[in-house]
This record gives sequence, C-alpha cells and structure tokens, in this order.
Amino acid sequence: MPDSKHRRASRLSGFYKLVQDQRLETLIAKGFLDLEGATLLRRTGVALKKETAENMIENVVGVFELPIGLGLNFVVNGRDYVVPMVVEEPSIVAAVSHAAAIVREAGGFFCEADRSIVTGQIQLVDVPDPQAALAALEAAKDELLAAADAIEPNMKARGGGALDLDARWLAAPAGATPEQARRLEMLVVHVYVDACDAMGANLINTIAEGLAPEVERVTGGRVFLRILSNLSDRRRVKARCAIPTHLLEWQGFSGDAVAEGVVRASGFAEADPYRAATHNKGIMNGIDALAIATGQDWRAIEAGAHAFAARNGRYGPLAKWRLRESHLVGELDMPLAVGTVGGTISVHPTVKLLLKLLDIHNAAELACVMGAVGLAQNLAAIKALGSVGIQKGHMALHARSVAVVAGAAPDELDELTRRLVEDGDIKVHRAKVLLQALRDQRNATKEGATP
Repeated sequence: MPDSKHRRASRLSGFYKLVQDQRLETLIAKGFLDLEGATLLRRTGVALKKETAENMIENVVGVFELPIGLGLNFVVNGRDYVVPMVVEEPSIVAAVSHAAAIVREAGGFFCEADRSIVTGQIQLVDVPDPQAALAALEAAKDELLAAADAIEPNMKARGGGALDLDARWLAAPAGATPEQARRLEMLVVHVYVDACDAMGANLINTIAEGLAPEVERVTGGRVFLRILSNLSDRRRVKARCAIPTHLLEWQGFSGDAVAEGVVRASGFAEADPYRAATHNKGIMNGIDALAIATGQDWRAIEAGAHAFAARNGRYGPLAKWRLRESHLVGELDMPLAVGTVGGTISVHPTVKLLLKLLDIHNAAELACVMGAVGLAQNLAAIKALGSVGIQKGHMALHARSVAVVAGAAPDELDELTRRLVEDGDIKVHRAKVLLQALRDQRNATKEGATP
C-alpha cells in the first residue's frame, strides 16, 4: 500500500466496464490496493472467518454478503477519494459517481465536521425540588465532569474527555392526572464527551452509568435510564458544492433547465414532509452504503439524521439547493457520529481493508467524505427527477439484475439487458422469453454459418 501522502486520482475511466479481476488489477496499478488486499477481496465469503463472526454477534449460522462497489470521481477538501460502498440497490454507485464527476469539474466538495462529541442522558424521577436540583447540578458541574474523566481516563489523555454538562426539567403535559404526572415528569441530565476517533457509544454509556450515583446524590432523585442519545446534534457535518450551471447539461436538457429542476425539487422537500422523507432517503442511500463498508453503526446514523430533520417540529430535508450567480449551490447539514477505531472496525478484515482503501486518517475526515457522498447522492437523484425521470437509468441497471436472475450467461447479459429495456417489461418471466429468443437466434445464425 502506498504512503498516505501519495496522491491518487479517483478518476478511473471505464472502471464500470471491467470485470472484477480487472478492477482489482487496476486498483493495484493505481496504488489503491496491494496484492494481499486484492487476494482478500477475491476470496469473497472467506474473508470473515467463522471464528471471527462467532465473536461479533450471537447465534451465528453463517455470513451474509452484499456487493462492494466503488464510488469514483470524489474530490473532498482538495483531496481525491475512491469510496467503498456496500449496497444492494441498482444505480446507487453509478449515480453517485456521475454526480461526483460533475462536482469534480466544479472544484469538488468542501466539508467540515464538528468535534466527535457524544451525548449521554441520565433520567431522574421523583426529584423532590426540580429547581433546587437544577441549581445543584450547575454548582457541581466541574466535580461531575472530573468524575466522568476519572471513569474513562484514557479519553482525556488522547485529547478528548468530558466537555460539558447540562440539565432540563420535563414537566408533565397539561391535563395529566397526578398519577400520570408522577410518571411523566423527570429531570434529564446531558453529559457531553469528546470521543476523539471513536464512535463513542460504549464510552458514553459507561460514563452515564458511572455518573448515575453522583447525580442521584446531587439532585435527590432516582435514576432510571442512563444511555447515549443518537441525536448527535453537537457532532454535525456540513458539506457544500457550487456547480456552474453549464456543467449540468445532459440528455438534451440545458444546464439551466437541469438546475431549475434541482431547485424546484429542493423546494418541494422543504415544503412537504412526504417528499422530504424520500429526499432524505436518497441522501442516506450513499451515507449508509459507506457506513456499512467502514463498519459504522448505520442504524444510529439513520436515527440521528431523521431526528435532526424533524428538530423544528416539522420533518424537512437534510440538503438544500439554491441558484446563486449562475451556480447551483448545494448544502448538507446533519449529525454524523462515525469512528475509525473500536467496534467492528477492529475485528472485521474487510472493513479494515476498505478503510485502508479509502485512506482516511481520522473520524472527522471520514465524516467529511460521508457528507460529500450524501450530497452527491442527493444531487444525482433530484437531477434525474427534475429532467429525464428517475426510472430511465435505474431501470437499465435493474434490467441487468433481472437478466442475471433469468439465467443469462456473461456473454448474453449486455444483449438481453438491451432487449429488456427496449421491451419495457422488465420482469423475470419476460426476460426468460427474450433469453430463449436470443439463444434461438444465435443457434440459427451458427447453423446457417455451418458449411
């Protein structure tokens, strides 16, 4: 593997036309993989040994696999990245690579990530005097933060550790009976910790549990839940790109027309939560695929993203698009709790390899790349929606999968896919009919050529 300072171009022309072995040889030649890494990827189904799987989760009966694709053309903060993506849905990798190529011509993505701050929650009930408890917590803040650092001293030594603590009194809703109020009223303490390059779930859970007795002593209440929050709103990533509209010209549409379609699609998502849900799902298509490839807790990322999208009491889009001075400007803002150490990252050989291929150096850099991928995926989707429609490219890729299910051989795939798309009925039963017709035609041609 080349030195991390070695500059590698993510522009790999014609990569999608190659078969797997050719792609691996290309990655070796371009410095993204060494022979050992390529061998690991060739041994699909063997990389995660049963002994390792047994130690990762319970009741293991096998290993489930998804395709690993590469998102190409990414430039993020001036640096090239080839992005590993684990996903089953056709068109996601192709679409994100297409969008990244456009943004590349415009100078790439510019991203920034907050410190890796995780939030722990401690729930207290039966608090005798809420206002006195809030005042006591504020007075004891330094003492409690020191206690948090004592629970996980290594984090402080790495430059992270406990940063802040606050509390809120959650009153019962109006009209609640005394019995209901007793169960619904609570004091919630938040403790904020910098987890450095870890995702930080285990870290903050340990701290929340360890602090619970001290918080009880200070407030006079009883602790129930003590656990992290996946709404990581102090751990956000912001991604931005600005594309001259002439770079958006495609499929017979002018660049200005495409840009107008993107802006109108963005406005739709801002105005309507039903559209915003699908808008954000497109963003998460890319973010989840990279999260899975790099061993992240993608369920936590999803939970945080959607909670953040609804933070103002109405569900809205995580990315917005505007026209500014002949440029289409996209901006994404969302919480993103990711790590480059610990958990699955430490034990899964393919995850470790894909992180090496991505060549990132810390959690903030990973968050920036992930934010860029999300914004690119969003651009690809609404660019198609606002012009040719989403199905044209998606169905062509779907047709190829249907052709495989129908039993097409490698030398039959391209032609059967083309015939399926032209036919318009992209179903397995129709693919089998067309495949048989293709084979009959080929056999007739061979027999006619026989002397």
